[in-house]
Amino acid sequence: MPVRLPAASSAARGAFSSRRRLRLGSALDRYVLTEFLKVFVVTAVGFPLLLFVIDLVDNLNKYLQRDIPRRDLLLSYAYWLPEQMFLVLPAAVLFATVFTVGAVTRHSEITAAKASGISFYRFIFPIIGGAMIATALGLGLGELAPDANATRMRLLRESKDPMGTSRANFAYAAEGGRVYQAQLLIVDSGQLVRPQIERKGNGAAYPGLLAAANDARYRRGSGWLLRNGTLHVLPGDTVIHAFAFDSTLDRRMTERPRDLLTAAKAPADMDYRELGAYIQAMERSGTDVGKLRVERMLKIAIPVTCVIILLFGAPLATSTQRGGAAYGVGLSLGTTIIFLVLIQLTRAIGGKGLIQPELAAWIPSMLFGVVGLVLLARVRT
Repeated sequence: MPVRLPAASSAARGAFSSRRRLRLGSALDRYVLTEFLKVFVVTAVGFPLLLFVIDLVDNLNKYLQRDIPRRDLLLSYAYWLPEQMFLVLPAAVLFATVFTVGAVTRHSEITAAKASGISFYRFIFPIIGGAMIATALGLGLGELAPDANATRMRLLRESKDPMGTSRANFAYAAEGGRVYQAQLLIVDSGQLVRPQIERKGNGAAYPGLLAAANDARYRRGSGWLLRNGTLHVLPGDTVIHAFAFDSTLDRRMTERPRDLLTAAKAPADMDYRELGAYIQAMERSGTDVGKLRVERMLKIAIPVTCVIILLFGAPLATSTQRGGAAYGVGLSLGTTIIFLVLIQLTRAIGGKGLIQPELAAWIPSMLFGVVGLVLLARVRT
């Protein structure tokens, strides 16, 4: 007695009606890609929106006290979206893969495809294409996020000191391994009182510097003019050369007075190229940059994981017909948590120099890739 399979979609039935080799861009490909993109978009945008609601509830009183206009508040969340989407893209690809493959498995569409001569590997081609789109999107968002975050900080009035015009007894870590200290900063007059400028060195080829002055004045487009001070050059631990000066212009101190009100940039606030230049400057000064190198490589590794994670999720999703949607949600959330934990371990291992930082950044992707290939090889095609 013949066995009747559950009804498949019209696109799937049209693709399965012939045993000829399936062409790219067929009705089946469009059907699978559409189902994938539906879940991907909902997840990639939905998770950040949920985070926005939580953030708004937690910080609403603070925003009201600052009297931030509603338009600026809404725009601040729009500018926060690139960073949050960048972090959630691998999870969005995993959710979309699990639910797409799980749905067609439960509806016996994969079984019908195999009966028509279409292998499982060929069936997931559109999903691979969707993951590659997610990778390209992630690389773009990673470069866009730093500038968007800076704009968000300005809208929320968090990018400057609460006093707005002065800062006392502070230290500022600048690029190139430089550290500025001063007793007082007066923004309106562009003045520093008792400033000190220190740069770490690593030997005679790149000596350390320490300049101390009574005061400094900012000159737009030129730098800071230091007056009545002393410059110490430290090519080694025991060798010191000192020079007194009436005035000298520090052209490398390009920060404006208002810039010194803000904290130094974090790795998340710099794009790939800017972070690379910052790492090179810090290396010249003898600073340990292991954590920075991991963060820089993660800007590439996380988007690329979008393609790798589907190799892991697609074969596992074929078993969701037993547990239904609850199984798919649990599988996706569990895998996402494991991935985030591995990212944190990656930062610690690479930052401590236990293994090469760039290699450490790829550990989560490599682990999921190996397990995914093993699972994919065991799928009945």
